[in-house]
Amino acid sequence: MPQSSRYAIAGLLLATLCWSGNALVARAFAGEIPPFALSFWRWSLALVLLMPFVAKPLWQHRAALRAAGWRLLVLAGIGIAGYNSLLYAAAQTTTAINITLVNTCLPLMTFIGAGLLLGEWPQQRAWWGMAVAAGGLLVLISKGSWASLSGLVFNQGDLIMLLAVADWALYSLLLKRWAVYLLPIPPLALLGVLMLLGVPLILPFYVYELTQGAHFNLTPQNLAAIGYTAIFASLLAYLAWNHAIRVLGAAKAVLATYLMPAFTAVLGWLLLGEVLQHYHWLGAALIFAGLLLGTQQGAARSR
Repeated sequence: MPQSSRYAIAGLLLATLCWSGNALVARAFAGEIPPFALSFWRWSLALVLLMPFVAKPLWQHRAALRAAGWRLLVLAGIGIAGYNSLLYAAAQTTTAINITLVNTCLPLMTFIGAGLLLGEWPQQRAWWGMAVAAGGLLVLISKGSWASLSGLVFNQGDLIMLLAVADWALYSLLLKRWAVYLLPIPPLALLGVLMLLGVPLILPFYVYELTQGAHFNLTPQNLAAIGYTAIFASLLAYLAWNHAIRVLGAAKAVLATYLMPAFTAVLGWLLLGEVLQHYHWLGAALIFAGLLLGTQQGAARSR
């Protein structure tokens, strides 16, 4: 495997780990921080932290930014303003297990979208990788019991999460489709301009939320939650994800999202003292096997 691919896969693992923590924060603080407040302050803090490092590159690459033009606004609306606001809104009315289950639609949406938008229909190996990883995910969700899986109930939050999944699939596909415009822009500068465009797009929804009486207290716990989402789930995760999309392509990169429930289980064990059961190990092993199978070279072909 080329070194660039190894770095890309390592980036996928980092991004997925950070986003697993983001899902835990969303659930833990669903009753403390309103969804658009968390989204707005998360990205605002991330932007403040990043700006000293990207102000000069943004100016130096202004010609490339102008060439990308409206595409940057679309990506900011989808990837910065859209996905996480929808996820935080979904966490208000649905359970963690349902969010994880709905997330299983992401690879399939991206596989089909990659064929339709990019002309990159994954080869049989990638489909098998998705199937193996999905099997591991179902083992985790069901706790190894068909009765647990068949007893799941869906609600409004699940529909919001389904919209969030479609949003993220489109973001990942457009990163690849518009690569000719985005490649001249350094990764930090690209993330910086997406934040600059995305934060104002969240603001009207945050203001509306405030007018409806949705506020949060400036407690150390709430500030720590915003800090985590800004540094780890925003800066580190997005940089790693965007790089992986450039190297591996969207269809293969999204298979890493199957790792989220496995990482969530491990984080629950480390942080909450939850016991790892046999189905955690079996599910995680299947997910890793599916990820390795689906991201091997030659896993996608062009039309």
